[in-house]
Amino acid sequence: MHRPKVEFFDVENGTNTDPKGFVREVERYRVEPWGLYMARHSDHHAFHYLESWLIPALGVRVSIFHYKPEHRRDQDYYVDIGEFTTGATVWKAVDHYLDLVVRTGRDIELLDVDELIEARAAGLISTADTHKAIELAVAAVDGIASHGHNLDSWLASHGMHVTWATSIAQPTSGAP
Repeated sequence: MHRPKVEFFDVENGTNTDPKGFVREVERYRVEPWGLYMARHSDHHAFHYLESWLIPALGVRVSIFHYKPEHRRDQDYYVDIGEFTTGATVWKAVDHYLDLVVRTGRDIELLDVDELIEARAAGLISTADTHKAIELAVAAVDGIASHGHNLDSWLASHGMHVTWATSIAQPTSGAP
């Protein structure tokens, strides 16, 4: 069992520090009053590019992983549940274990409930943060499902109009 993963997004210096402390250059940041967009190349074995929106008010980080052909997955969006805070130039993400896989127009899968329970039992996350993670995940699942399993529509209903790198982002499940 691991502590909640912490990640930093340094807008001023154009870097992203992952939970293991690796600092990577960010190709693009975009700051909105309601969130932060990040796009960067990746040296991960399964994907070559990562796009994410951090949305503090909803407690989510929405990502598109651009998988290498041999590692493609049946998902359009991966949603981390957590605490996302803004700073003058550095944003911070604290992952609260729960994740969602969104397949546009079809379904949503909730992942890692077991990890959240184990982390709570081990004292790695507070009871309050555990409850908040569950509430945020349920709200996201309900919101996305009520918009036809369309994450972008759900966010737009909150006045959060996200965009993705059009030359890179291609949903994998034939989204409507």
